[in-house]
Amino acid sequence: MIPVLVMFIAGINASTDLFVHLWQTVLPDYIANTLLLGLYVVFLAIFMGVISASLIVHTNIKGKAILRWLLMLPLAMPAYLVAYLYTDLFDYAGPVQRGLRLWLDWQSPSDYYFFDIRTLGGASIVIALVLFPYIYILTRTALEQQDQNLLRASRLLGLSATQSFYKIALPLARPAIAVAASLVLMETLADFATVQYFAVNTLTTAIYDTWLGYSELATANALASVLILFILFTLVAEQRARAGQAHQSNRINKNHQLILLSPLAQFFATSFCWLLAIAGFILPFALLMIMAWQYSDTEQFIALIPTGLNSIKIAVWAATLTTVLGVLFALYKRLNNDRWRMLPMQISGFGYAIPGTVLAMAMMSTFAPIDYAINDFAELFELEKPGLLLSGSLFAVIFAYIVRFAAIANGTIDSGLKQIPRSLDFAPASLGANLHKTLTKVHLPLLTSSIWVAWLLVFVEAMKELPTVLLIRPFNFETLSTHIYQLISDEMLEQGALGAIFIVLLGLLPIYWLNRQKRNQHTLSTKEQP
Repeated sequence: MIPVLVMFIAGINASTDLFVHLWQTVLPDYIANTLLLGLYVVFLAIFMGVISASLIVHTNIKGKAILRWLLMLPLAMPAYLVAYLYTDLFDYAGPVQRGLRLWLDWQSPSDYYFFDIRTLGGASIVIALVLFPYIYILTRTALEQQDQNLLRASRLLGLSATQSFYKIALPLARPAIAVAASLVLMETLADFATVQYFAVNTLTTAIYDTWLGYSELATANALASVLILFILFTLVAEQRARAGQAHQSNRINKNHQLILLSPLAQFFATSFCWLLAIAGFILPFALLMIMAWQYSDTEQFIALIPTGLNSIKIAVWAATLTTVLGVLFALYKRLNNDRWRMLPMQISGFGYAIPGTVLAMAMMSTFAPIDYAINDFAELFELEKPGLLLSGSLFAVIFAYIVRFAAIANGTIDSGLKQIPRSLDFAPASLGANLHKTLTKVHLPLLTSSIWVAWLLVFVEAMKELPTVLLIRPFNFETLSTHIYQLISDEMLEQGALGAIFIVLLGLLPIYWLNRQKRNQHTLSTKEQP
């Protein structure tokens, strides 16, 4: 919380001249674009995610087994990669428009209309294609966990299968949809590279331009504070919307009765799901593979090794430290009877709501004055100045990653801990085991799977993170994400296709692991049924 509070204080004390100038010129447009972008992306993601999840769970569409996990894969694609690839594909000089002009004998842009992807609408579609799996996964899980006796009761009362879905199943899934929508909105507000590449001015680009363009750190802090207030409003509204929602019993009937679609409806439903999978992952990944095949060589691969090692190094540090802290917070919450036992986990999880650009501002506002004070102290006692120990080293990057991704580790480990019966907290003590033995012999072995998933999720997110490391990395320090971003800015992604493929493949690891766990759980539950 300290970096955020420092950022707020710095923003309050900022000079008002530049802020007033921005407000009189471009800031209202930046705020409007930010709100519209969030609204469009959430609407599109809910449309894509809820429909696809409902079709997978409640209908008899073809290819359900493969579509079930294919629809999760877009999460592995960074939005800025998809933005560049689709811009290259659909631009005036791209293969799609060139093919249309050749096929239809069009001579100039005045002969036809073709949508411009570098717009607010284009950015919304691209970001929604990458983020809709949040909605899909949580909605699918909520629908699968519902008590089917409720739907059967509604059928006995005269409702059709379709009416039961709309009046019973979908309303019961609203809490999960609300949580997923809030995640999508936070990720959208935090996006920097996509909107900058599409020249869509939002608060994140305003913060970046004010800081690096005008060299006004204090004013950038003020803008960052405005963005944080937007996000806080979103979080509070989402929690209030879910307040008082009742949960179902754990003893539920999960035997689904599928809605049988007509051949025509089944064709459209299957086509819709395949379209999402192709547009969100298969086509962008295929384009990356083609680029790598055409433009990559051994020298590029060798040159990528130091950059890749940099990314892996900070991702391993961030994932390890974040997971260790997540285990401590979860165990403290579980084993302590204090009324404030949930606060450490709640406060540390707040960092996920902070966009990377804002987080970088907070790190600089906090650590830079400390570095200056250390150097002044060294100069006072005629010692060698240590330089930028905190703000100019990997310490700031790793610290920011821990703040940013603590919520992921906390949620995963806490969820795993809830699966351990409470009786196991006390049974070892009755056998003479102390707390240390209980943790090392009982809790931690049972948490191994959750700890591994948490570590893997944070590792992948750290590998993909761009704004934070772009703004506060040490001099001459490149990661795969910053390297690819620089190439995209120079319209040279072809030279970094190998690195982009590496990031995407790493992003598939937690998806594969989680999908395998889900499949194993489904198999076990099927075997247990009489």
